[in-house]
Amino acid sequence: MLNKHKVLRSSRMLILVVTGALLGVMTVPAYAAASMVKTSAPGYYRIMLGDFEVTTISDGTFAAPVAKLMTNTTPAVVNQGLKRAFLSNPINMSINAYLINTGSKLVLIDAGLGTFDRGYGPGAGHLLANLKAAGYRPEQIDEIYVTHFHPDHVGGLVTDGKMTFPNAIVRADRHEAAEWLNEANAKRAPNDFRFGEATAALTPYIQAGHFQPFEGATQLIPGIRSVPAPGHTEGHTVYRVDSSGQTMLICGDIIHLPAVQFDNPSIAIAFDNDSKEAIVSRRRIFDEAAERGYLVGTAHVSFPGIGHLRKAGKGYVWVPVDYLPMY
Repeated sequence: MLNKHKVLRSSRMLILVVTGALLGVMTVPAYAAASMVKTSAPGYYRIMLGDFEVTTISDGTFAAPVAKLMTNTTPAVVNQGLKRAFLSNPINMSINAYLINTGSKLVLIDAGLGTFDRGYGPGAGHLLANLKAAGYRPEQIDEIYVTHFHPDHVGGLVTDGKMTFPNAIVRADRHEAAEWLNEANAKRAPNDFRFGEATAALTPYIQAGHFQPFEGATQLIPGIRSVPAPGHTEGHTVYRVDSSGQTMLICGDIIHLPAVQFDNPSIAIAFDNDSKEAIVSRRRIFDEAAERGYLVGTAHVSFPGIGHLRKAGKGYVWVPVDYLPMY
């Protein structure tokens, strides 16, 4: 006679074997050999500001050794701020441009780096591709407003020495033009001041009669006006966009390193022409935005670079816009 305990054990083993076999039949094979894609979606992000459509166009990123570049501070303080933000030196600094569709005008604010690559690396220079991915063509741009003439803001104006945006009028503060398009200044400046690149970017538009400087606070078209914000450069300009009671300030290089400069706005960067004046402009623009609840668009805060500011002691808290898909 069979031992009943042995029968039970045998039955259990049989159940396990059968169950395992069934599970084996039902198991979906893993395709571990598939290649990684290693690319992201095109770099554009679109919101509505009143009746205007605002699209951030990414020109990409570049490696910025910020621990060496920030002034009025120490590398230790910068690295501590980076660590709190889960970053390390160098950081991948975004280059953001902004496309404003008013319904009657298509206005691009800043033009990215383009083909001007002096140490920026292959991560930058993608504005044109992302503009097209966003549904627009360069010949559709009516006007281009430049915050300042550093190469990561004007380089994309030209491609192979020709106007990238053949129908566009380019506008910037006359103080910026006087500073950067002056041959005498270029000869006196160190090589890393990049005067030649500014001249190369603007010359085709000047020759075509497509460059129209303005002075100070000026309404450029209905809904967009210039706001002087000097310091980073002589004629550095913020652009205020208003539509149906909503306001956005597109700020250029008012800020470079969010991980430390929002907490301590008195920290500056070596690229500032006048760091004291740049700090005054930063506080003035940020105080207004925080007090009145304006949206802020930034060139170097991580893409898409749009958010609100809230006062916090002597500094600010950055509140990115909530993601809102547009279908």
